[in-house]
Amino acid sequence: MKTPVSSLLPNTFDFENTPLVKPTGFREYDARWWFGIIGNDKVPELNLLGVEALGLGLGTLLHEYGATKVVVGHDFRFYSLTIKKSLTIGLMRAGCEVLDIGLALSPVAYYAQFALDAPAVAMVTASHNENGWTGVKMGAKRPLTFGPDEMGRLKEIVLEGKFAPRAGGSLTYVEGMKERYIKALVGDFKLKKPIKVIAACGNGAAGAYAPEALRMMGADVIEMDCNLDYTFPKYNPNPEDVEMLHSMAEQVRETGAEVAFGFDGDGDRCGVVDDKGEEIFADKIGLLVARDISKTHKGATFVVDVKSTGAYEIDPVLKENNVTVDYYKTGHSYIKRRTTELNAIAGFEKSGHFFFRAPYGLGYDDGIVAAKAVLQMLDNANGAKLSELKQDLPKTWTSITMSCHCDDEIKYGIVDKIVAGFEKLAADGGKILGTDIKNVNTINGARVNLVNGSFVLVRASSNKPELVVVVESTISEQDMKDLFHKGVKPLLDTYPEIGGFNQTV
Repeated sequence: MKTPVSSLLPNTFDFENTPLVKPTGFREYDARWWFGIIGNDKVPELNLLGVEALGLGLGTLLHEYGATKVVVGHDFRFYSLTIKKSLTIGLMRAGCEVLDIGLALSPVAYYAQFALDAPAVAMVTASHNENGWTGVKMGAKRPLTFGPDEMGRLKEIVLEGKFAPRAGGSLTYVEGMKERYIKALVGDFKLKKPIKVIAACGNGAAGAYAPEALRMMGADVIEMDCNLDYTFPKYNPNPEDVEMLHSMAEQVRETGAEVAFGFDGDGDRCGVVDDKGEEIFADKIGLLVARDISKTHKGATFVVDVKSTGAYEIDPVLKENNVTVDYYKTGHSYIKRRTTELNAIAGFEKSGHFFFRAPYGLGYDDGIVAAKAVLQMLDNANGAKLSELKQDLPKTWTSITMSCHCDDEIKYGIVDKIVAGFEKLAADGGKILGTDIKNVNTINGARVNLVNGSFVLVRASSNKPELVVVVESTISEQDMKDLFHKGVKPLLDTYPEIGGFNQTV
């Protein structure tokens, strides 16, 4: 295997004979590259030989960890199966025992690690990224996935060509994992009475799993874009984007459904719309679920990401039940690892990743397990609707997650400057929109907490060339909008390297 190069022009001899792996594809906790699609002029960052090199490098690393039995699966993109095959060739060249579970969700691959007694996983998925992107979510110690240390070592092996080919590689096709996963997930749970549920899958792979699982739980399921279509004809399956959430809300109002669940492209995230057709961000769904769990698990610990609502800290039910809440870095790998380290019963991300540990789950992020937790909560609510449960939460106004373009090569440096600016502002007794700063949490970018409980957050995206902004107000919706337009955006506008936003309040 040749040492990969960082750039190549497509439709050339070299592109077909030399591995291409752009260094920026190695993210903090997984890998994402622009693979390219016909009709888009953006230059590919990865070719199939590059994927094979990635597999050989991953297999080399798995030998270092003594974890050479690896589950592979792929999401529903027209090129994902081909990429998985190339990755598999590389893993086998490294002497790994590969267990191929076919078309799957990321949580199905994680479950298969337990079901097949395999320590490692390599799930080919671009998650919520648009068509043309691909990537791999990897792990070598269930239920954890790689973090910066493992990704750094993998990057070193691949880009410097430090491959260690070995004999003895093998490939086994595993049948029936979908059925095993759904049966294990549902368990003996059955709703006391049917609940009308919308399953929105955006034509992604979750359409092959979620409706069946929800029906086994006793739900009356209305399918919304559950047919598999890798062109994603309506929108990218991402329950954090308002386009998908608004479509779900409209469907609730049209059908009279009691709740809508939206799943992303690889099924590890879940978005929720209530019975009135109002979107509830995942951090507040997590707060509702935490309330329900804490009733029977007094003194429990929950982990939430820095994008999440500050209401966890002031919620009276959590305080009454002696709950501990830990705010940590955004990212499925970080929250998964932190939840395990703290022996927390669950972890929540505003993006819709939910991590449930025993007795509710196996510790990894799973959108359908999250939907099950919401149904269990409603089952325990003595007939109360989700909209009614929501009204009892501390009142806050939280923005959508807003992203602006910033190249991968410079985004962390820009965020470092923004963090330093906020820290200086706080040290000098500065204010944001006239309100004193309580503290600046720098575990992941800058979360600037105000004395009135509001906050503003700026951080670098871990998997795209973007900065991420979230604001929340305890005062009003208008104050929330002002925190962005008058508090954060003017600061970001001083950096010419920062591009426009994908969506704003």
